[in-house]
Order: sequence, then structure tokens, then C-alpha cells
Amino acid sequence: MLKGRGAQYNPANPFLKQEISQTHFEGIDEDTTSENPDVQLFYETVKNPLSKNDSPDLKLGYSINPYQGCEHGCIYCYARNSHTYWGFSVGLDFESKIIVKKDIAEQLERRFLAQGWKSQAIMLSGNTDCYQPVEKKLKLTRKILEVALKFRNPISIITKNALVTRDLDILKELAHYNLVHVYFSINTLDESLRRYLEARTASHQKKLDAIAELSTGGIPVGIMNAPVIPGLNHHEIPEILKRTSEAGALNAGYTVVRLNGQVASLFKDWLIKTFPDRAHKVLHQIEAMHNGQLNDSEWGRRLTGEGNYADMIAQLFKTAKKKYFSDKEMPPLNTGIFRRGGNYQLF
Repeated sequence: MLKGRGAQYNPANPFLKQEISQTHFEGIDEDTTSENPDVQLFYETVKNPLSKNDSPDLKLGYSINPYQGCEHGCIYCYARNSHTYWGFSVGLDFESKIIVKKDIAEQLERRFLAQGWKSQAIMLSGNTDCYQPVEKKLKLTRKILEVALKFRNPISIITKNALVTRDLDILKELAHYNLVHVYFSINTLDESLRRYLEARTASHQKKLDAIAELSTGGIPVGIMNAPVIPGLNHHEIPEILKRTSEAGALNAGYTVVRLNGQVASLFKDWLIKTFPDRAHKVLHQIEAMHNGQLNDSEWGRRLTGEGNYADMIAQLFKTAKKKYFSDKEMPPLNTGIFRRGGNYQLF
């Protein structure tokens, strides 16, 4: 097993005609895979900072992602496949070759200044984590929040990193105008499992502490129990909802695992190496939720699955949510105070 990484290798990029591979590991040539490849940053300029979401599974029409690729290295991440469009692999490349959209905040301001922009909530991130480790230094996410505050445009954040608490000052101001939601993605309270599933995310305790800190600061916080993987973490649903509710979360949702594109082969390889005793059982249960496949692209059904295992997970979540969140709700985001031009308007 490669320590500190989710992916264990680099699959070939399907868009490239040539690839570098090491077929015979017993040879004397230097290994082409580094156990801990150094993180490399690739800077890109941005033409359009917002991605339009056409999926009926998503409530928000636009998302913004300051980074492509993610150091967190979650083995199940659906965003891995998008890395191939940049000429990289969905495997170790995704975790170590990070594309930085250096002028994204400036381009977002230009979009808000455009006459045709109508105030609406924007998802930050939706693809790769906006608070991944490189954000500590580059602060692109903080700059995006500053633009959102300047124009009074609502933002909904989803992250797995406690670094979000660094921006508590801006988040408090946004929350004062009902302009922000923060969602944490939590799928296990078992640290040994977390270190395998999502190698470089914050520990579950740091996530719980961050929920408490934000909630105490008046920031509306919710959680996504995602992905739920039968045979690995499905049994943790009640305790996750209990602990996050006690920490101050106001809402909870869930999705089941779906292994789209090349993520399926990565996950299989990881699962066999990490949990050889139950690998085939877990894979069969995932397939049972997606009509015999590891992935399902059907809108709506793909996030919750179908069949006995999906029904069991849905019932477990429904019961736990009723028990721990029945008296809670997230306040609606405010789209009615947008500042046209970034300034107060007299009329």
C-alpha cells in the first residue's frame, strides 16, 4: 500500500495515445511511481469562473471551483475523471498535480458586474475541495468569499477540511445577511477507515470541532453523510447523525457510493489491497444498488440507488434523521440583497 494516498497507481489517460508504464517490476529500471509524489501546482487563467449545473440532482444552478485535482485523495471521488481532460491521470496525478485557477476571484467579480447576472446561490466547490491543503497558502477560496460578501451574493460551501474555520470572520458577516451555508462531508467516525478512504482530509474529530465552532459563531452548518458504502461504513449512519447534530449541525443528507468511469478500477484495486477479506462482498453490494453495475448515471436514482441494500440505507438514514434533526432546519439563503456594481444602491 502507498502511504498517505488513496489511489495506488496511475491508470492510463483514455484521451492520450501514448503512456508511460512499468510492466515488469522485477527489472532494474527505476520505479516510475513515487510513494509520496511531490505536489505540483499548475496555474491557469479563467475565462468563465462558474460552471453551470444541468443535473436535476443538484439544487444550485452554478458552482465555482478554485482548484482542479485534490490533495485529499478520496479513493471514491467522482471528480477524478475530470482530471483526464487536463492531460493527467485519475490516479496519483489527481492527488499530486493540482491546477490552480489563479484569477478566479477577479473573474467572479466581473461576472457579478455583468448586467445579465441575477443573484442566486452558488455552490463552492461541488467538484474538488475548495479547502484542500493548498488553500492554506493560496487563499483563493477566501478571495471568493470576499467577492461574495462585497456583492451580497449567497454561497453554499461543501468541504472535508477544518481549514474553513480560518475564514470565520467573513463567514460571520455572510451569515449576518443569510448569505452562507457550510456543509461538511462526513462518512465515518472510524479513524483507521478514514485514513484509507480519504487519506489527507481532516480527522472526524476536527470536523466535529469545526461544526461546533462555526455553529457557535452563528454559521448555519449541515452535513452530507457521503458516500455511504455498504459493507464498510453504512452501519455508522445513526452515530454520525447523532454526533453531528450534537455539534450543532442543522441539516443532514446522504448519497450512496457510485464508481463512475475509471474510478471503478481504482476503487477495486484499493479495496482488494486494503480489505481483501471483504472486497468481493462490498463490490457485490454496491452492484446490487446499481442494477448490477458499479455506477449508475440515471438522474435521481444514481445518488440513492435501488434494491434491498439501498432501501436498508434509506430507512436507516430516515430513522436517524427523524431522531436527531426533527426540530432543526437550515435558514434559507437570501437572494434579495444583491449589490449591483458591488455598492449600495439608493434606488
